[in-house]
Amino acid sequence: MVLSVAAITIARGGLLCLVLLLRSRSLALSAASSSFRLSHCFSSLPSAPLSFIGERFDWGLYSFWRQGNLLTRLKTKKHHSGNTAEFKPPHSGRVRLSQTGDSENDSGISEMSSAPSASILWFRKGLRLHDNYALLEACKEVKHVFPIFILDPWFIEPSNVGIVRYNFLLECLADLDSSLRARHNSRLIVLRGQPSKVFEKILSDPSFLCLDKPVSKICFEKDTEPYALKRDKQIIEMAKAKGVQCHDLHGHTLFDLDLLMDHCNYNVPMQYGSFNQLIEKVGLPAKPLEEPKEIPPPPPSFLSRVENEFPLPSLEDEDIKKKYEEELKDYKHPALTGGEAHGLEILEKVTKQENWVAQFEKPQTSPVAFKPASTTKLSAYMKFGAVSSRRFFHAVRAINLKKPGHSKPPGSLLGQLLFREQFYLVSYGVPNFDKMKGNPKCKQIDWDDNPEFLSAWAEARTGYPWIDAIMTQLRKEGWIHHLARHSVACFLTRGDLYCSWEDGAKIFDRYLIDADWALNNANWQWLSASCFFYQFFRVYSPVAFGKKYDKEGKYVRHFLTVLKNMPTEFIYEPWKAPKAVQERAGCVVGRDYPKPIVDHDVIHKKNLDRMKAAYDRQKGISSG
Repeated sequence: MVLSVAAITIARGGLLCLVLLLRSRSLALSAASSSFRLSHCFSSLPSAPLSFIGERFDWGLYSFWRQGNLLTRLKTKKHHSGNTAEFKPPHSGRVRLSQTGDSENDSGISEMSSAPSASILWFRKGLRLHDNYALLEACKEVKHVFPIFILDPWFIEPSNVGIVRYNFLLECLADLDSSLRARHNSRLIVLRGQPSKVFEKILSDPSFLCLDKPVSKICFEKDTEPYALKRDKQIIEMAKAKGVQCHDLHGHTLFDLDLLMDHCNYNVPMQYGSFNQLIEKVGLPAKPLEEPKEIPPPPPSFLSRVENEFPLPSLEDEDIKKKYEEELKDYKHPALTGGEAHGLEILEKVTKQENWVAQFEKPQTSPVAFKPASTTKLSAYMKFGAVSSRRFFHAVRAINLKKPGHSKPPGSLLGQLLFREQFYLVSYGVPNFDKMKGNPKCKQIDWDDNPEFLSAWAEARTGYPWIDAIMTQLRKEGWIHHLARHSVACFLTRGDLYCSWEDGAKIFDRYLIDADWALNNANWQWLSASCFFYQFFRVYSPVAFGKKYDKEGKYVRHFLTVLKNMPTEFIYEPWKAPKAVQERAGCVVGRDYPKPIVDHDVIHKKNLDRMKAAYDRQKGISSG
């Protein structure tokens, strides 16, 4: 049976898949054991440098073959008993393969009893039409595809998501709807409510979608955040009970994280060098796929209802205006506009600057460059999946292949994409990754619980212009340079205020457009010297670091207009200006601008002692 499948695959996809099957050392061609773990086809290949692997094999074809074609639904046996719908990797609660409702033959390959009449493409992240495995699966063998987005009450909660990020999402949805309309005569269907309740309605009442029978499959992109894992497990179980297939396919990351988990034996690499060794074994990411030429639209009877019954959300909606009343008073649209079209336009502009791309070194970029920024600013589009990480990766790699002297990881653009991948993998494999307690990789540090300090930091009231300017940019624009993030994170934690990194991560998560659960929590653990980075004695000065990049204080004057007339000599330390100078500048410290909340020169030394003591305690516990 396996050989016949290989023959079919040759006909559909070329000789590649047969080569992969024949090279697999773990493949057992016997009646007694016909099931196998597909990822062994990867692990059996010889390891080679990234520049070599991927030139010999079409990993894009392999990945799509693995994810969406005949061999997707294979029984597995290495880590569990073969019940793929129930498999849960360690610590994650993850449902590994969620296809349900199919019969299986002796080879472990599912056979659908009849072609499904309709599918649901459930957008969450992955708000794009290009390089979208879930979209391609949704289009297979159906008459209608229902592209839906569920506006989850959890998300439209001001305490969780600020107005800048929320509006970026709305723009992504509007752009997606525009593309579906213009190129596919379809629409984005925005439903409101808890996902479990929405799907209960859809799956129980086919007439809701103007169908005479229920949809046959639900397709969506994998999401490894804890909230998403719990949500998706609930939907998958509901669909299984109703005989509906679920396909959760990777797409948000360069690689399928389950594949990487297999290759590291569920021992996630915490150091960048170790992660790169893992990637060397796996090879290049799949090449990005194009948008499908045709997306079968919902029936006309349903499309006619969309405008009135399932409209796109807007900042003009009464419930949004009420919830975000305070933020909307001062809201001005930031520089970034959400959506796949805008993201791809930025990517195109970036990659036209081939020398800039090839010479990019992130540590050499400037935290005070904001018109324009000194980096790509594509992070927000990747956070929402409006731009595929694989498309970004291969666009940059194509340039590097033409530029022998190009920059190297980790500072290069490809290096930064691999950092992103590592943090996703670590967040997937480490329990309680967004917390200190219960997180086995995180240093246990006795942070202070100081709401006053935390509020002053979040509201740009620390009295240190460099720190307050950064926090002001964060709230207004939803984006700050990575070195600016370093400065304020160090200041809040080990440097000055000694508050928990968890508190800082929550505030960043609310305000950043590119707020990403995995990356945000990883970076905060790094910058607080709780994980990944342990040189806690290297502290960012809230005065000297800003001066290094902007001696005249143009950045500070732009975001803290109260200080715009302060002489350059005192722009980073206005409290040192004579009272007469402060009055002439129209900014008296203690009246118009706060006094420093702490004395950095004194407090950072005390905090160094506290950090050393915390490290010593943990060392004692470990050795004991």
